[in-house]
Amino acid sequence: MNQNRKNGQHLRWVATTTLLTFVLAVLLSVTTQLLFGIVESFIAALLVLLAVVFIGILFDMIGIAATAADEVPLLAKAAKKVSGAREALYLVRNAGRVANFCNDVVGDIANIVSGVLAAFLVLRLAVTGVVNESPAVSIVITGLISALTVGGKAFGKAVAIERSTDILLWTAAVLVKIEAVLPGRLFFGRQLPPRRK
Repeated sequence: MNQNRKNGQHLRWVATTTLLTFVLAVLLSVTTQLLFGIVESFIAALLVLLAVVFIGILFDMIGIAATAADEVPLLAKAAKKVSGAREALYLVRNAGRVANFCNDVVGDIANIVSGVLAAFLVLRLAVTGVVNESPAVSIVITGLISALTVGGKAFGKAVAIERSTDILLWTAAVLVKIEAVLPGRLFFGRQLPPRRK
């Protein structure tokens, strides 16, 4: 009975994640492509591209922090009623889902979108006559974006492992503020770790 329930919960999580990935991918792609179409300057277009790369790195850090964090410091902070500590503890206790969403869903979407935007950037440079349409330009820009993404994630992972508690407290604080203006308990579910008196 319990195994069937777990299997059902797992299948629901997979279905929800798949649907959420589709929705987020479409929204992020449409938003960034609209921004890319609106902005005229090369610098502004590059900033849009870098923002997408940064989002991927940031969410990767949160996913790593959730899996690397220890409950003990968060339990101590929750006992002292530190703001966001109970929510951060919830993230640690659901580290698998947090990491799946942050690393696999948002991280992978950001990687794909940044690749598409890099191609658009090369096309824009070619159309405006800044550079000749050449495979070399595309290869160099793609290489630079890939290097920035991988290097940024490597740096972010080191920080996430070392400062996992701080990152989760900050993340929880942001999510609590977002959740306060939304109906229901979108991020933390109905059950949080109990408050200690």
